[in-house]
Amino acid sequence: MQIRHTRPEDLPAMQEIFADARAFMRENGNPDQWGDRFPTQEMLDKDLALHRSYVCEDNGKIAATFAFTTDGEPTYRVIRGGAWLDDAPYGVVHRIAAAKGTHGAASFCMNWCMEQCGNIRIDTHANNKPMQGLLNKLGYTYCGVIELENGRGERLAFQKRVEK
Repeated sequence: MQIRHTRPEDLPAMQEIFADARAFMRENGNPDQWGDRFPTQEMLDKDLALHRSYVCEDNGKIAATFAFTTDGEPTYRVIRGGAWLDDAPYGVVHRIAAAKGTHGAASFCMNWCMEQCGNIRIDTHANNKPMQGLLNKLGYTYCGVIELENGRGERLAFQKRVEK
């Protein structure tokens, strides 16, 4: 597997992955996190323009997609019921999804992100048990609850850092 920046021609495959991910979420008790239309085309276009959209390729096929940035996340400024592990610069992973039938791609992507900056923050819906399981398996620490912008709900916040 390898990670590379998303190209415009990748968007149809990414949309298919996101559609499958939304169906998987619904089937696994999480119908609300991404609903029927998340992420929007506008979000994907913005991620692409800002060079924070990535795909994971496996044997020439897109196995997963995600957004990654080290520019911080405004909704992470306030955390309730806990605290971040540190105040050091961090990377943020958003909108990670693996192609149906793919195994290990999400872990590969998360590990790649950790290699880029050594301090990762991520959030997920309380009903997204598969993602919480992945984060636990990868050694992420639950830090508390963050509030999304525009009153769109709460998310469980996690962090992992390379110990020095």
